[in-house]
Amino acid sequence: MLSQEKQKKLAYVARRYYLENQRQSDIAKELGVSRPLVSRMLSEARELGVVEITIHEPGARAERLMERLHLYSAIQNGVLIEDGKDEDETNRALSQGAVELLQNIGTQRLGVGWGYLIGQLVTWLETNPQQDSSITDICPLVGNANIPARNYQSNENVRLMAQQFGAASHFLYLPALPDNQEEKRLLCSTEVYHQIEQQWEQIDTALVNIGNYPSSPDFASLVRYGDLLQKQHACGRMLIYYFNEDGTVIQSDQDFAIQIPLDLLRKCPNIIGVCSANTSEKALCGALRSNVLTHIVARSSLVQALFDK
Repeated sequence: MLSQEKQKKLAYVARRYYLENQRQSDIAKELGVSRPLVSRMLSEARELGVVEITIHEPGARAERLMERLHLYSAIQNGVLIEDGKDEDETNRALSQGAVELLQNIGTQRLGVGWGYLIGQLVTWLETNPQQDSSITDICPLVGNANIPARNYQSNENVRLMAQQFGAASHFLYLPALPDNQEEKRLLCSTEVYHQIEQQWEQIDTALVNIGNYPSSPDFASLVRYGDLLQKQHACGRMLIYYFNEDGTVIQSDQDFAIQIPLDLLRKCPNIIGVCSANTSEKALCGALRSNVLTHIVARSSLVQALFDK
């Protein structure tokens, strides 16, 4: 058994060499021993566990987390990024990661959701056009919001994305939130709706935001759901569907939102969930447990937090 005195001497030599960047010859001179002896002491320190060397290869952490996600959920692949110095830098990295994932998948017909990160992605594309993209057609997955925020102007975001990808754009000239169920039924019986429904049936990739609940804007959740969201412990949002931490997508007979039907979304071969810099751990957990998503774009630290619970 290694004596405490020997352990201290090995630890001292290791600290001087590995942490204080002293040369072996200088350590040998300081201790009055030969340089080969210092070299042997460093080897012994590693063998006995006094020193542990960890190598952080670029991307290795993300790869390990993605492997665990594959076992933990229906996720097949994705992009995990490290946190930036602030939320803006992180969101730019997430936007770039989402675009790279679309290219890696070989997306041709793309359906796009809305939300803060989608808006950031459009902004990123405006300074980083992808004219050699495989994407040929883009359509919105949800109608337009009656708020001025660019992130929720579905048709405009689709137009701008199609411009930067060199793709054809298809629009949904209907509101995301009609006044009531009766108005939704009337709007969904129009030719405009049937045309976008045909686009939804043909998409091979859906880009879906993962947001928090409660969210801002609120998207008339009280009128659409009553107290269902509170009773069923909603924690997050995809498009304008809400879900809880168990992954249950909360359904309401009074929901009048116009967006791609959930059963049609599930038929899409590639469904990419994109998180923003402030997407919560609970929201990501519920989204993964819903088994809707096939791919993910998120911060590595957020995914790590799921496994540290």
